[in-house]
Amino acid sequence: MNNFTKRDFLKASAAFGLGSAANVFSSFEALAQTAQTEDYRALVCVFMFGGNDANNMLIPTDSAGYSSYAAARSNLALPAASLLSIAPSNTTTKFGLHPAMAGVANLFNGSASTPASAALVANVGPLVVPTTKAQWNARSVPLPDNLFSHSDQQSQWQAAQYERPSNGWGGRLAERLVDEGTNNRGYSVLSVTGGNLWETGDRNLSAYKVSASGNFGFDFYNPKGSDPLSIAITETLATPYSHLFEQGFVDVMGRSIEVQRILTSALEGTILTTAFPNSSLGNQMRMVARLIAARQKLGLKKQCFFCSIGGFDTHGEDQLTRQAELLGDVSGAISAFYAATQELNIQNNVTTFTASDFNRTFTSNGQGSDHGWGGHHVVVGGGVQGGKLFGRFPDQTVRGPEDSGAQGNWIPTTSTESYAATLGRWFGANDEVLRQVFPRLSGFDANVGFLG
Repeated sequence: MNNFTKRDFLKASAAFGLGSAANVFSSFEALAQTAQTEDYRALVCVFMFGGNDANNMLIPTDSAGYSSYAAARSNLALPAASLLSIAPSNTTTKFGLHPAMAGVANLFNGSASTPASAALVANVGPLVVPTTKAQWNARSVPLPDNLFSHSDQQSQWQAAQYERPSNGWGGRLAERLVDEGTNNRGYSVLSVTGGNLWETGDRNLSAYKVSASGNFGFDFYNPKGSDPLSIAITETLATPYSHLFEQGFVDVMGRSIEVQRILTSALEGTILTTAFPNSSLGNQMRMVARLIAARQKLGLKKQCFFCSIGGFDTHGEDQLTRQAELLGDVSGAISAFYAATQELNIQNNVTTFTASDFNRTFTSNGQGSDHGWGGHHVVVGGGVQGGKLFGRFPDQTVRGPEDSGAQGNWIPTTSTESYAATLGRWFGANDEVLRQVFPRLSGFDANVGFLG
């Protein structure tokens, strides 16, 4: 403990959701300053933990493509008649979305009165450098550590770094685009689902964790209250302690309680009429919409939000049933969230995107599917080039030119960096910031094109 300072304790506490309240607001009046929101930007990550089987999320429906799909997937193949038809305007190939994803399909297709607001990005995954099958076979190029490992690939997706990542690309963007000293800077990275690497900065930012229910841990505490519990907490917070750890703990708890109270005040009066699914993800995204509605009280122009849903590790015989439930939840929550941004008239300033550990194998293991690599993802927002498919859809030939093995493990043709940098540029990052946040970006396409 000799070298452990109070500053070190506060920084360490941030990793556990306490210290992200480090920017204490001097008064609620400062909090309530009206923001200039015309250049407001929010990125909303929906992370699908476990590895979403994207081969059953986006399916070619031309005769040859579907026949190849059905033969390789065997017991996992979805009936052609069940697929939700989409026709990307930038390719002649026709596709179908999973039948549970009606909300996303409607956003992708748009209508005569509503522009398309969803895009799909094909075969995205972590790469150190662009990699061909020949290079994979010869191991002649560097590869991400521990491919096909849940924990490693989750970290690499969130970090866009491939050797023991310690921070995330969302946090690194916020570090550079939200100036130090900005009021309420800690609220530039908010999680409604617990800790995550994506929002951990490389300087001092760390996600502030918000309950999706809207109930905060010390909502029973009134600093001016006369009830015994409030009096005891107030006295505890006001007592000086000689031991560094004790004093540091009390200081951090005091800041955290105050920030929670201020956030509660900011959310007061926030009313949304949009209906969300009554699920964990639906509640998370409803809270994100409420937090965005409070943006003017918080006074921030850049915010990152992290949501998640688990259960995608579908090796077993229940894969078809389980994935239908999960993708239905993802689609319903994302489409409701987009409707909420329309209700708030902020849809052009908010972009939602999906991420996951990895895709799964194209071939069945006899019941479900195993760990794969490159997969497909959804991007939604008013600024999205909707109704289009970006990246390159893989040649779905088992043992073919894009299969890294013998089961349909697609070698990514769009890197995680390219996907993330496209989002980062829309978020406000210039070329220099992108170089700092994504050191390997020079080897990849810096703009996939799905955001203008």
